[in-house]
Amino acid sequence: MENQPVYLKPNVVVEALVDRWYAWTHLISPATTALNILSRHMTIMESYIAAPEVHAEAVLNPKMLGGPFVDLKGGRVNEVVELLAKTESDHRELIEFAQAIRALDKLLAAEGNGFSLENLYQRIPTILKGFVELYYDRNNNAGFRFFEPLLYNSRYYKKALQSIALWVTDNDHRPFVLSTPRLEENNVLHLNIPFDHASIDEMSKMKRNPQPFDYIRRAMGVADKDIALFKTFFTAEEPPAYKKYMGDRVRMRYFGHACILIETKDVCILVDPLISYYGYQSDVAHFSDVDLPDVIDYVLITHNHQDHILLETLLPLRHKIKNIVVPSSNSGKLEDPDLLLVLNSIGFNNVSVIGEMRSIKFEDVTIRGIPFTGEHCDLNILSKICYLIQFGGFQLLFLADSRILEPELYRRVHEQIGDVDVIFLGMECDGAPLTWLYGPLMTKKLTRDQDGSRRLSGSDCERGMHMVDIFRPKEVYVYAMGQEPWVEFISSIKYTDESNPIIQSDKLVRTCRNRGLIAERLYGEKEILYERVLSY
Repeated sequence: MENQPVYLKPNVVVEALVDRWYAWTHLISPATTALNILSRHMTIMESYIAAPEVHAEAVLNPKMLGGPFVDLKGGRVNEVVELLAKTESDHRELIEFAQAIRALDKLLAAEGNGFSLENLYQRIPTILKGFVELYYDRNNNAGFRFFEPLLYNSRYYKKALQSIALWVTDNDHRPFVLSTPRLEENNVLHLNIPFDHASIDEMSKMKRNPQPFDYIRRAMGVADKDIALFKTFFTAEEPPAYKKYMGDRVRMRYFGHACILIETKDVCILVDPLISYYGYQSDVAHFSDVDLPDVIDYVLITHNHQDHILLETLLPLRHKIKNIVVPSSNSGKLEDPDLLLVLNSIGFNNVSVIGEMRSIKFEDVTIRGIPFTGEHCDLNILSKICYLIQFGGFQLLFLADSRILEPELYRRVHEQIGDVDVIFLGMECDGAPLTWLYGPLMTKKLTRDQDGSRRLSGSDCERGMHMVDIFRPKEVYVYAMGQEPWVEFISSIKYTDESNPIIQSDKLVRTCRNRGLIAERLYGEKEILYERVLSY
């Protein structure tokens, strides 16, 4: 097999890890990494060590799905003790950095009293000096921002924490991944290579383009003791040939959750990639990465949440992507890492940013950024954008998880872009509380009621219908619901017919159909062909 050309098996998972925890963008940016290690990972491990039986019971309770509970069935406590001790000893610098951020927050809360902040620069914790600027908002609330690019070139960006885990899956179902560290498993190969390592691209290409086994083994630095396991990820069996779309229309393919592929014979645009693996029997028909073209012209990212910018999907696709577009931010705010910097740091060198009502034009296609409100717990997050994709005069509007807080905003947008043909609207309208995602970044605790009132929620029926009334589409699709079984590992969502998002989205679909519109809540897969419309 060493010199025989082989393919990467279609159902090999390339799982990105940071310090043996499932990787997402807040574990790339140095400041958010530090706080998540201190206030999420260490806290979860300490809780598990103290009461493993409580965690074991909690992960079996559907109401607690997605909570801060280690899914190790109450066992392997000694391994968690070892991991916690290693974290405390190996990451002292990051722990001190996180503690310094909290100390600066408290200093500004106590002494940012409306007078000049200049004297407080002397009292900034030493390890933060040179990385932050102090400021007041217009109501004299003191805060600070990072010079974030400097952090990526400092000792606080720990590329050595990054690794990948390779394993074979045979079904859609995986346990929730954000609250359990990745311990050693017999069928999982851990490779200590950073995310920007070229060998990840070389291996990913092998799903369609074979290479000798020895070539990829050497490229990835696989140790002799791991060769046997590494061989199980490859096959001599040639995969089915990809058939490129060559029609004259615009093809929309729904890949599940918020992932939509828009194609013509000349252009391919992929929105919020979260792609299921294939090569096994699934309970739900769905497209997968076998259905993606060899070249993706544009990947569009709507916002910085784990189910919309999934590294596990993006890293294996990196070699296919010509351009990746993210919302512009550069705010330096702790809670709002710059996605351009995040992606550049992990090997994406083709990233551009787009702002509200700004456009990217190529051939007969225009991609325009549209304001994205809500779903971010009232935090001043700038890394979020909706997308209007226009083929000539045919317009598709992707609203992601927007919660329509002020319809007048979109009436003003409508004045500039006019009616659209198709709307995609996220309606996960309950959403997790603020602390589920942003808790480790908060210095001052919220009350339970405050936390519960500020949620990661999309639109309900009333808010969704505002968009239908304003933009007058011919077709309305509810998406980004986290329903598909292959999304549960990151969304932690399981609905019943009585779940509010199902009730609300059913109501919206029914209301639209009563008006004579095409409307559907998407699930699994969907393909539609649209006629191009000439622009005048």
